[in-house]
Amino acid sequence: MKKDIEKKENVSFPSVDQLKKELKREKYKRRFRRVLRSTVNGLIVVAAIAALIATLVLPVLQIAGTSMEPSLEDGDIVVLVKTDNLKTGDLCAFYYSNKILIKRVIGVPGDYIWIDKEGTVFVNNTELIEPYVSEKSLGECDIEFPYQVTENNYFMMGDHRETSIDSRSSVIGCIAEDQIIGKILCRVWPLSELEWIA
Repeated sequence: MKKDIEKKENVSFPSVDQLKKELKREKYKRRFRRVLRSTVNGLIVVAAIAALIATLVLPVLQIAGTSMEPSLEDGDIVVLVKTDNLKTGDLCAFYYSNKILIKRVIGVPGDYIWIDKEGTVFVNNTELIEPYVSEKSLGECDIEFPYQVTENNYFMMGDHRETSIDSRSSVIGCIAEDQIIGKILCRVWPLSELEWIA
């Protein structure tokens, strides 16, 4: 029994300063966990909102291929805006055969399109001024002119007329409104060529 009392007397208790330090450390740990948890939750919410905006309002696409040169190069990254207000000259993206293609609107519903042998485009008997085309060409064309764009459809062509497969080919034809994703708002990559397009 005497030994037990001696053992109890040898037990050391932490000082008040040590207790204060430990309490401070625990408070810091709790505060750090709380801040970390709220930061992670905030980042998840921001990522979810960004994904929704990118999917529903402002889709982002990377250009693949050369059919839109010189306006857009292979590898460029563009931002689209969802809209049903398309006009002649707009660049837009649309679904075709499980792919996304980017072409330029040449004719809207009701327009008459005619392309001569040199590749000059006429819309409603008026020559279309196309500064974005570096070289005119009739390209792959098997439709008869004059061609009338039907209701709820758009006549689209690539800027690189010689190689672009577009509405001039009966395989693709006019693009229906429900195939259209949106028109290109701006190019964001490469940064040296950042520009508003719409």
